[in-house]
Amino acid sequence: MYFSFWFGSGGVIGDGAQFFPWIHVNDLTRLVVHVLENEEVTGILNGVAPDVVTNWDFTKTFNTTIVRPGFFPLPRAILNFTLGEDRAKMLTEGQAVVPKRTLESGFNYNFPKLRMALDNIFSYRKGFWSY
Repeated sequence: MYFSFWFGSGGVIGDGAQFFPWIHVNDLTRLVVHVLENEEVTGILNGVAPDVVTNWDFTKTFNTTIVRPGFFPLPRAILNFTLGEDRAKMLTEGQAVVPKRTLESGFNYNFPKLRMALDNIFSYRKGFWSY
């Protein structure tokens, strides 16, 4: 994903209006540990960040973070052709997933906002060879 964004082809998927659940790998790992260490936590938890964003928001924030333009959107027709309509729907018709039970279980996110997560992921690039 990084390289497509780096070379300018990291545009929105379809119209970009679909929801795009995400989570920082650190928070996902900590969530698994949280569940394993707390016996009172049972059932299904949504492993997504509490910051609900659309694909357009995600793409804009990602491109801003790595300081690269996103020239080329990915049309829905191309996804339907390459992945098939059923699989393409996962990318073109996102869901607004809210981690209600995750938050109720007492889990605290280190990276609840998308910009915080991306800044952390790309913080190693803040140096001589920055973006």
